[in-house]
Amino acid sequence: MSALSPIERDVIERAQAAPMLAQVERWAAINSGTRNLAGLARVAGELADAFSTLPGNLALVAPAPVETVLSDGSVAALDHGRHLHLKVRPEAPVQILLTGHMDTVYGADHPFQTMRWQADGALNGPGVADMKGGLSLMLAALDALEASPLAPRIGYEVVIDSDEETGSFSSSGLLMAAARGKAAALTYEPALPDGTLAGARGGTGNFSIVVRGRSAHAGRNPDDGRNAILAAAEVALRLAEARSPRLSVNPARIEGGGPNNMVPDLAVLRVNFRPKDHDEIARAQAHIDATVAWVAKAHDVAISVHGGFNRPPKPIDPGAAKLFGVVKQAGADLGLDIGWRDTGGVCDGNNIAAAGVPVVDTMGARGGAIHSPDEFLIVESLPERAALSALTILRIAEKGHL
Repeated sequence: MSALSPIERDVIERAQAAPMLAQVERWAAINSGTRNLAGLARVAGELADAFSTLPGNLALVAPAPVETVLSDGSVAALDHGRHLHLKVRPEAPVQILLTGHMDTVYGADHPFQTMRWQADGALNGPGVADMKGGLSLMLAALDALEASPLAPRIGYEVVIDSDEETGSFSSSGLLMAAARGKAAALTYEPALPDGTLAGARGGTGNFSIVVRGRSAHAGRNPDDGRNAILAAAEVALRLAEARSPRLSVNPARIEGGGPNNMVPDLAVLRVNFRPKDHDEIARAQAHIDATVAWVAKAHDVAISVHGGFNRPPKPIDPGAAKLFGVVKQAGADLGLDIGWRDTGGVCDGNNIAAAGVPVVDTMGARGGAIHSPDEFLIVESLPERAALSALTILRIAEKGHL
């Protein structure tokens, strides 16, 4: 750590001394599955209290309206929790964005609700790595920054949304507005257990395809019917033909049908696409359009398509490479070897990059087995990664740019 200035050393020590583990245990004890609005409200209140130690304007923002396609083919409003938004020193010469999410994939009825200590010293619990650990170290880094004489040089916005795990549909507008004009962004998804960060990410698109046919008696006059299940199955098979090394296609579920003696007149196909680049999005969309048109005509059914590509691919462009370089050097000066590799997963970093802002989106704690009952947090990574964030932010403030 010989390359660190006295100001940097002081900020790092302050960040590392924050009560992060206690915060993680407190926050993770509250179920905040994306659909658990009561739990999200409790966690949002806890986070608002914790982040109120920072200067600036803090608000819990109402979610944007979101619609969902129900299993009967109808479209209904889908309620979401509020999002935390903090804005500090918007007049400062350099501006950055820090983002995270308060929701988890574990609903209120999920059996995984409690924490336990593992034999290796890791903490097993719902959301401890993804990402209540990341939120705690983000706050530790910002609190430490505010005690530095360099703090006036940098302004920042914090967005902690309530729906990242389901696509950020009610928060994407808030994220895009907060990203506007920022020099860089840090997102607090967990790093891998060995500290490796996510580099380039593919994109994702989720679709609900509603097929409406015509019912008839399966024995007396089946030819008068138009089988929606059969048509939906053909849509699924034809969509899957678009798969390539740069595009995965996953028809995940077909809902609909009824008694065996009735030709089904309704089916809803749920399908996910994972494009590696923007060209694959265009190819996939053209394939969807062509498939729907062909099947609708061939089966004499009506088909409507809902959804879209909500998270574009995130390449490592020159700006992102420069930000990774800042993080890597900060890590080296802390004795950490920071590396990264491409991943097929998606997060809010995809949307931030699409706004033209360089982003490193795995600045959170080290951990693993996320989205499973084996999820764990490597506790010693909390002060380690808080120091990494604090030093990265301070270096951007010192330089006034990336």
